[in-house]
Amino acid sequence: MSVPLILASSSQIRARLLQNAGVAVEIRPARVDEETVKAALLAETAPPRDIADTLAELKARKVSEKHPGALVLGCDQVLEFDGRLLSKPESPDQALDQLKAMRGKQHKLLSAAVICRDGQPEWRHIGQVRLSMRQASDGYLADYVARNWDSIRQAVGGYKLEEEGVCLFTRIDGDYFNVLGLPLLELLNFLMLRGEIDS
Repeated sequence: MSVPLILASSSQIRARLLQNAGVAVEIRPARVDEETVKAALLAETAPPRDIADTLAELKARKVSEKHPGALVLGCDQVLEFDGRLLSKPESPDQALDQLKAMRGKQHKLLSAAVICRDGQPEWRHIGQVRLSMRQASDGYLADYVARNWDSIRQAVGGYKLEEEGVCLFTRIDGDYFNVLGLPLLELLNFLMLRGEIDS
């Protein structure tokens, strides 16, 4: 790349996706009080896609201001279910309750990405995926949470599709990279069009 790409996130999977695509990336997690921002936006009845976009931009902008000239990528993912936002579970019981509520139904994952340079947004995209969860039994879901809690505690909705969580679903409509929290194809297209990476 002609200028550094900085990932304003500690997400190992986002970093790995970029590195696997041949994009050199520096990791500089943004320190943002996500819960406070999210609560304020929810109080204003902001739609889930706006919440994801705002958080992604806030992260990118904050790190971008400290790294002049660099392209800084901020990302955020939210889960919309029955018109409300679900977050990362705070306990195994909360994860189990979320999974029980979603089973047999459909929900959406919204993955926002924003690139800032010198504190100003230059590109943004929100990817959307619809997921249909199978009608799993209480016992299966309880066992799933118990086996996977250390991993899924960091996952919005309480599952990871790239792991055993794939067994919870009957259908996925959308780009798999968006499930992982990064609209990778759209991002790569932007970087190629800008001449930042070879095309």
